[in-house]
Amino acid sequence: MLRASAFTRRQVLLPAKAARALVCRQRNDVAGSIKLPDGLPDVKTEVPGPRSKELLKEMTKKVETGTVSFFVDIQKSKGNFVMDADGNRLLDLFSQIASLPLGYNHPALLEAAGSSEATMHLANRAALGVHPPSSFQQEAIEALMAVAPAGMKEVTPMMCGSCANENAYKVAFMWYQAKRRGDAPFTEEEFSSCMMNQSPGSPKLSILSFTGAFHGRLFGVLSTTHSKAIHKMDVPAFDWPVAPFPELKYPLEKHTAENEAEEKRCLQKVKELISEWFAKGCPVAGIVVEPVQAEGGDNHASNAFFRELRQIAKEADVAMIIDEVQTGCGATGKMWAHEHWELSDPPDLVTFAKRMQIGGYYLAHERPRPHARIFNTWLGDLAHLAVTRAALKHIRENDLIKQCNEAGTVLQSGFKALEEKYPTLLTKARGLGPFTAIDGCTPEIRDKLCHEMRQKGILQFIIFCDFC
Repeated sequence: MLRASAFTRRQVLLPAKAARALVCRQRNDVAGSIKLPDGLPDVKTEVPGPRSKELLKEMTKKVETGTVSFFVDIQKSKGNFVMDADGNRLLDLFSQIASLPLGYNHPALLEAAGSSEATMHLANRAALGVHPPSSFQQEAIEALMAVAPAGMKEVTPMMCGSCANENAYKVAFMWYQAKRRGDAPFTEEEFSSCMMNQSPGSPKLSILSFTGAFHGRLFGVLSTTHSKAIHKMDVPAFDWPVAPFPELKYPLEKHTAENEAEEKRCLQKVKELISEWFAKGCPVAGIVVEPVQAEGGDNHASNAFFRELRQIAKEADVAMIIDEVQTGCGATGKMWAHEHWELSDPPDLVTFAKRMQIGGYYLAHERPRPHARIFNTWLGDLAHLAVTRAALKHIRENDLIKQCNEAGTVLQSGFKALEEKYPTLLTKARGLGPFTAIDGCTPEIRDKLCHEMRQKGILQFIIFCDFC
């Protein structure tokens, strides 16, 4: 499967001719105001080239390198172009696994990263849960709450997407137990039993997830990740329910009835699993879902599907957790992808990371009590938050979300046109705003297309490898 995107996401996967046309459209201004290097992609050697191969050979002696593609010259990379160690300039549609909000070496981000404020926080990294700087409220919390999804009342910074999700699950469990317990205090039995990993202090609870999902690789969230088997091999997992995610047929307009039936089937299974796990003594405390299953194959569902899922969670009195690690910060033409759903009732938790430069989660309800049960040494990173603030400011002041939507219209129409023109090569054009994808009709076609694109200077992301 090939995937595409726009300014805040990681890759625009187009056949070479179409990609070069896109570069021409954006040469003067990508991500708002950054000037791109003159010219189109410029490939002087094969990719990876001899210098990258030499570095890889040396690095392999001391570090795991199985996922390394090639080495990058960050200093010479700019905008949507990445320069590799061999002097090849590629149109980067990968963006460091979706973590560059405005491309390479954006002036606004360089200025923020080089500021005295960022330098001070980098040299004096604070334990924000114990001794936050006096400017913490203004520098961090207000900036994050300024872009909070509708209905969110609080934010908790974290380090990455996996730990954001992991701690969101903990919040869901604590909320669930608090409702069970009411106003009663913890008992001595709960205190003693949890120290031996036994109930009632360590209750049997579960998080419901979906086939194809990716929520991270830490121990807890790995039980809700179902995109690639190699991620999970040899690691013990919780016996938690896994519901089917809709497998839609494309083009959507030609398969309305089949897709509605498929989504109805999946939603019914969610209801059944909630009942089944309650009956077996391991109640579902939360449902976690991605607006688009990125790592799982760019799998989509309709807005109606997610609205009904929200209603199911509400009726079952379980937390709904939206994983926006991949889709947040403008990637789909909205600041948060779940805004497309137009929910009448907001989700309970929304997690974020990647383009936001730090991880964390938003809460719609009161934080769990007593305090200090959600905690780590740093609880975020003020040096990176300085970059976050600069990126969000630039996105807002330059109306880049609107530009993202415009790019999405071009990408989706272009992908559909390519699919119609090459029906034996490409299939299943799909997307949400600029968060777009298309499949090769066979693995062989996909592999050949992606290899040739890279050799022509187009760096894309391919979702197929069982070992990455």
